[in-house]
Amino acid sequence: MLKQLKSRENTMQKRLMTALFTAATLFTVAGCSSNQAVETTDGKTIVTDGKPEVDNDTDMVSYKNAATGKTEQINRDQLKNMSELDN
Repeated sequence: MLKQLKSRENTMQKRLMTALFTAATLFTVAGCSSNQAVETTDGKTIVTDGKPEVDNDTDMVSYKNAATGKTEQINRDQLKNMSELDN
């Protein structure tokens, strides 16, 4: 009888830990920054993975291209608009 109670307790602890881990993972993913649409002066639209970073010293904007996964840069004067996308 005591052995069965301990087994149930261990099972419940495992389920609780799994549920907590799952919830923490979902909150972490939900807290990630959303994609941005970057419009260039030549009419292109680049979708970024997360918010682009602006280097005020060089006027370069760094971003991770959502399509390729590569980090790229563009000069700030080549940008027309940046807006957050609904994910």
